[in-house]
Amino acid sequence: MLHNFIVAEEFSGWRLDKFLTHWVSADSRSEIQAFISAGQAQVNGVVVTKKGYALAKGDAVELEAAETKALAGASEDIPLDIRYEDQWLLVVNKPVGMVVHPAPGHAGGTLVNALLGYGAGLSDLGGNFRPGIVHRLDKDTSGLLIVAKTNACHLRLAEMLKAREIERIYLALLSGKLPQTRGRISGPIGRHPRQRTSMAIVESGKQAVTDFRVLRYFRRHTLVEVRLQTGRTHQIRVHFSHMGRPVAGDIVYGPRDQKKNYAGHMLHARTLRFMHPFLEREISVTAEPPREFLDLLRQLNGDLAQ
Repeated sequence: MLHNFIVAEEFSGWRLDKFLTHWVSADSRSEIQAFISAGQAQVNGVVVTKKGYALAKGDAVELEAAETKALAGASEDIPLDIRYEDQWLLVVNKPVGMVVHPAPGHAGGTLVNALLGYGAGLSDLGGNFRPGIVHRLDKDTSGLLIVAKTNACHLRLAEMLKAREIERIYLALLSGKLPQTRGRISGPIGRHPRQRTSMAIVESGKQAVTDFRVLRYFRRHTLVEVRLQTGRTHQIRVHFSHMGRPVAGDIVYGPRDQKKNYAGHMLHARTLRFMHPFLEREISVTAEPPREFLDLLRQLNGDLAQ
């Protein structure tokens, strides 16, 4: 459904998400924010993806709101690979190709739908779209995610993420050979100035820091262990692409004409390590990459660089 508005003087200075929530009363603020992030809102004919965009008197605002009935809250019987669980939280191993939470264009088959079908109580701080979701992985990134069952746990985990108290270790197969065996990539990440669905290193972006060490060199690839110091959208993919060594199989930040038929991009969240918010003991969970990732590594073993 298409909504059109002209901003009256009394709404001048309002945030875009607050303004649209006020007028599109059928949708919650979290749903409106999802539409904005997906590029479905325009101001004066220009797509705006910033939720806090400040409106001015006379601005023409347009929102293309997809149908959201049964988008959130719909439980589905989808198998889950749960690696740890207690009364406060769980750690799940997400497969390649699964979207984390419902959004326009992905009404079902998401991790949230599966969690609801599993019957685990979930925190509601993330709104209708993201119950229990503390952090996310891209659709084609496999691996471990923490899910909060209670609001108190959700708040504490969010604080721990911000304070860098949750260790997140990834495996990434890169196209090309990295010139150094270990290092730190530091570059602010924000919305791409021309491709609004992508991210890029831009001066106006948020601080982003990625540490890495090489595990193995192949003739045309490099296997690296990556440790996130921050958690920006597409951070690992953007940082390595900026170095000229994109994640293999990444058609957004790497070459589109890649010869190998990759099963998604070769990025896997392998280890999560943190102090439990309430039990005062360390939780350490590791999940090896999916079969397609391991099969590709075995194939590349015959192409080891000398």
